[in-house]
Amino acid sequence: MKILNTLFLLFCFQILTAQVAETAPPEYIRSIEFKGQDEFGGTPIVELGSTIQLSFDDLIGDNADYFYKLEHFNFDWTPSELAKTEILNGFDDTRILNFEDSFNTLQIYTHYELQIPNNITKGLKVSGNYLLSILNSQREVVFSRKFMVYENIALVKAEVKRTRNLKYVNEKQVLNFTINGQDDILIQNPAANLKTLIIPNNNTKRAIYNLKPQYTLGNELIYRYDDESAFWGGNEFLFFENKDIRASTMNIQRTALIDIYNTYLFGDKVRKYDPYTYNPDINGHFKINTIQGNNPDIEAEYTWVHFKLFNYEPLNGGEIHLYGNFNNYQLDNSTRLTYDKKQDAYTLKYLMKQGFYNYKYVLKNKDGSIDLGYFSGNFDETENQYTILVYYRPIGGRFDRIIGVGSANSRNISN
Repeated sequence: MKILNTLFLLFCFQILTAQVAETAPPEYIRSIEFKGQDEFGGTPIVELGSTIQLSFDDLIGDNADYFYKLEHFNFDWTPSELAKTEILNGFDDTRILNFEDSFNTLQIYTHYELQIPNNITKGLKVSGNYLLSILNSQREVVFSRKFMVYENIALVKAEVKRTRNLKYVNEKQVLNFTINGQDDILIQNPAANLKTLIIPNNNTKRAIYNLKPQYTLGNELIYRYDDESAFWGGNEFLFFENKDIRASTMNIQRTALIDIYNTYLFGDKVRKYDPYTYNPDINGHFKINTIQGNNPDIEAEYTWVHFKLFNYEPLNGGEIHLYGNFNNYQLDNSTRLTYDKKQDAYTLKYLMKQGFYNYKYVLKNKDGSIDLGYFSGNFDETENQYTILVYYRPIGGRFDRIIGVGSANSRNISN
């Protein structure tokens, strides 16, 4: 029995370690924008046959050779059985040919762009989870990003509700949804073969995985959970815009030229004790822009943005981090604020390209968990966008298809 238990644990460990994770970029790779049909970058969720676009800057600016690779994965991000010829029309492991040097900027950089499909990678054949990896000339992974491709088969309807748990009724939002296979697909044994993924604000790091249908009405699968599909409401993101690099514009106190431009923001404060105030945001995203040139991709400046948070909340050994899609919601030493005794505030300087940015401050606890509302609070009125992905592997299937996508916005929240 001990041997069997050991073998089972080893098997589980192998399954867990087989799950792929995104590779974070090095410091010299900045302003990664990865998008499909949406205006803002993030984790693209595109229909089969649609276009995805990736762009990034190399601050070394030496016109380095970069290559790209595509891989297909199952629902749980373990490698699928499919061969490259089964997922791809054309070839990958190909050099990125579309790049251009920055023009008239203090910080030199090379701007790279990749679009799929293209003349070499003509398209993707199947739906599901994908990983796009960018490689250097030694075929080492520089960074990677996940994306999802779906087929528009199942009908997914969703709505945002207030939680029925009175303790959190003013702080949480609950997503209820239904899935209907319609006439195009017969969903067999949905409890085992159908899986779901709920993504708030295009942030897969906060996703809820694999809820099972509670019951069915004809061909319709019903998901009306409360706690299981609940998200903290959060608060609207803070923002700044520095498209005019030499002026003190929206939420910017002053600018200075020290080798390159420095942008000093007005100090922020803890918001969780304040009443909720609607402040339109772009749900954590960013958009590169400049008024000093015609092409922001190569004419926008890089600037050290100085953040300041006046915080008097106990951290209990935790860390304050800057949070947003500007770095794919990654927390590391570069996003950590430190206490400045002279200013009696927590401060950070972070290198960013000109544009419009959403951000917030979060607490990283000693155990590694992240409290998104510790400084900004949680409110059921907060505007959030939710996306539901439906994965299906029929009996005898070799991979997990994404057969439908639904969405809902909390602007229309109801009891």
